Amino acid sequence: AGKIHRFNIEMARTPAEQARGLMFRTEIAPDGGMIFPMDPPRAASFWMKNCPIPQDWFFIRADGSIARLVENTVPYSLEPVGVDEPVAAVLEIAGGRAAELGITAAAKVTWPR
Repeated sequence: AGKIHRFNIEMARTPAEQARGLMFRTEIAPDGGMIFPMDPPRAASFWMKNCPIPQDWFFIRADGSIARLVENTVPYSLEPVGVDEPVAAVLEIAGGRAAELGITAAAKVTWPR
C-alpha cells in the first residue's frame, strides 16, 4: 500500500554462509534478518534444522515480487519448505514480523545485488 520498510539484513553469499544461515541464533533483531541471493534464479527449499526461533520467509522472484510468504516457521523442523518456480533470493526475518508490519505476498522486495 505504498509503505516502505527497511531491514538491516545480513547477506549469505557463499555456500558456507548459505548452509549455516540463521542456525543456532537465539534472536533476530526486529529489523534484522538474512537474505540468500540465488544467481542464477532457481527453485529453493529451506528447513529449520538447528533454528530455535520461528522465522518468516519470503521467496522472491527476480522482479522483486514474492512467489511465496511463509510465516512463523516451526523451530527445529526438518520439513522442507520451498517453491518450485525460480526465485532470485530468499529473505528470512523474525517470525511474526511480516504480520506485525502488515507485509503480505503482494509486497515487493529490493536488495543490493
